[in-house]
Amino acid sequence: MSYRFLFGNITAATLILGCGVVFATSPVEPGGEYEQALSLTPNLENGRRAYLMCAVCHRPEGWGVNDGWYPQIAGQLASVTIKQLADIRVRNRDNPTMRPFASSRLLGGVQEIANVAAYIETLPMNPANGIGPGYDLAYGEKLYKDECAECHGAQGEGDLDDHIPAIRGQHYRYLVRQFEWIRYGKRRNGDPKMVKQIQRFTPRDVSVVMDYVSRIRPPADKVAAPGWLNPHFPKYARQPMPYTPRFPWMPSMMPSMPPSY
Repeated sequence: MSYRFLFGNITAATLILGCGVVFATSPVEPGGEYEQALSLTPNLENGRRAYLMCAVCHRPEGWGVNDGWYPQIAGQLASVTIKQLADIRVRNRDNPTMRPFASSRLLGGVQEIANVAAYIETLPMNPANGIGPGYDLAYGEKLYKDECAECHGAQGEGDLDDHIPAIRGQHYRYLVRQFEWIRYGKRRNGDPKMVKQIQRFTPRDVSVVMDYVSRIRPPADKVAAPGWLNPHFPKYARQPMPYTPRFPWMPSMMPSMPPSY
C-alpha cells in the first residue's frame, strides 16, 4: 500500500461533531519529541503509572470499546503511539479529547511519552474485538492485499521503523471512521499519496476491506485469554462505558464521533 494509515504518518484526527469537512493543512514538526522519545530507554513501571490516565477511555486492558467509540491501543507499536502523542502535542493531530491527556501538564515530558508508549505495546490484545457485517470478505481480502499490505504488512502488523500502525484486530467501526476522515481531510497530516489513492474507494470497498482487517488475528502470544483483566490495575472499577448509540455500519451513514488515538 502506498500510504500511511490510521496511527502512523497520517496521525491527525479532527474532532467533528456533525460539522463540515476540515481540509488538510501542512503539518509542523512535532518539536523533535518524536525522535527524542525514540532514543530513550523506557521505564515500564513509570509507563504503567502514566497509563492510568489512558485507562479512563481505553480501559485498563487497552481494548477501548467494541463499537469503536474508543479504539484498541493494546499491542500498538511504541513508535506509532509516540508519533501520535507528539503530533497531538503540537496539534498536527487535532484531537480535543486527547489533547489534555497528552499535554506536558498531565503526561509530562519526552521520557513519559516513551514510557507510556512502551507500556501500551506490552498489553495483550482483545480476543473479541468489534468486527463488521461479514459481507464480501474474499473481496475485502483481495483489496487489502492489493492496496494495503505493502505498508501495513501481510498480517496488518505495521512497521516499527516507519511508524506505520498495526491495524489487525482493531474495532471495525473505528477503522471505517478513520478511513473516511483520512479521505476527507479530517486527519490533517495524512500522507498525500494515501489521500489521493483512497479517493476511488466506494462505500462497499471501505466496508469490506475494514471488515477484513478487523478479522485479521494477531499472533497467539499477542492476544489475551478470554476474560483476562490487567493485573496491574486490580482495584480499578470496571464500570460499563457510557452508552454510545449503535450507528448503521455504512460509512456514509456514520456520524462523526469523538476521536481518540
